[in-house]
Amino acid sequence: MRDKIEKILSELDNVKAQTEREVEDLRIRLLGKKGEITALFDEFRNVLPEQKREFGQILNKLKNAAADKIEQLRNSLVDAPVSSGSKSDMTMPGDPFELGSRHPVSITREEIISIFNKLGYAVSEGPEIEDDWHVFSALNFPPEHPARDMQDTFFVTSGNDNPILLRTHTSSVQVRSMEKMPLPIRIVCPGRVFRNEAISARAHCIFHQVEGLYVDKSVTFADMKQSILLFAREMFGENTKIRLRPSYFPFTEPSVEVDVSCNICKGEGCNICKGTGWLEIMGAGMVDPNVLRACGIDPDVYSGFAFGMGIERIAMLKWQVNDLRHYFENDLRFLKEFSTSF
Repeated sequence: MRDKIEKILSELDNVKAQTEREVEDLRIRLLGKKGEITALFDEFRNVLPEQKREFGQILNKLKNAAADKIEQLRNSLVDAPVSSGSKSDMTMPGDPFELGSRHPVSITREEIISIFNKLGYAVSEGPEIEDDWHVFSALNFPPEHPARDMQDTFFVTSGNDNPILLRTHTSSVQVRSMEKMPLPIRIVCPGRVFRNEAISARAHCIFHQVEGLYVDKSVTFADMKQSILLFAREMFGENTKIRLRPSYFPFTEPSVEVDVSCNICKGEGCNICKGTGWLEIMGAGMVDPNVLRACGIDPDVYSGFAFGMGIERIAMLKWQVNDLRHYFENDLRFLKEFSTSF
């Protein structure tokens, strides 16, 4: 037994390990249930009584020495410097994860908001489920206006003087802002709107708008024209021109439709602009005095202008997309075509 103990002690002085596995193998070989030192303790029962004290001390010394050596080897592996030969991170997943991208409507929405932020416009939002007052009555829609008909509007409730409905435009946010915000007001109102229309390449029952409102003393039509021109040049290029055509909206007077020069053919005519050289982008006009009065603003002191555009429409013109339905189908092949930067 003494020879076995001396042999194991000699091995402990010279043993080395390069990996955690080698350290664990050494522990099992010496201190495991069937290990060499464990076997020596089993033999200790056969030692003569007068020698038990001596061999007991030697065995305990051997066991402690083996445990200390194993712990020392394990610590040396933890503290060992990482080899500079390999640059691979073995903790990284083997298969790459493909990152998603932002939706083109979201990209366009943020770009529009960013442009008007530079002009001093804040962002204002409101509920998608609205009442008749904020969507129609406060905006000077007469009771017999066709937009109130079921074929254009999704009504949630009916049969009372102020039914609940899905908003057909974000102008309702303008009404809420004029009712609550201190003057002057300079806001843009992005959001989702709903209209009971047949789905086609040029129309959808759900789409997105950004509407703007500026109310202050001495606001003029020229202020509106200059703001729209600055927006158009930021969105479509510095050489973009605008054209205002007379139109009608219940909540503005005078009202106009705004066209921009085609950024594809530079105004010479192409299939995108149908040979006209112009592309329609929004409606606009001076806020009707009846709307100001309904929101508690004195039209003899204050004036303002409002404008509104469809985000999908702007995105279609910006990227020459010919079918509105692409924005709602979530086809990854289509969505991957758009850059997230602007």
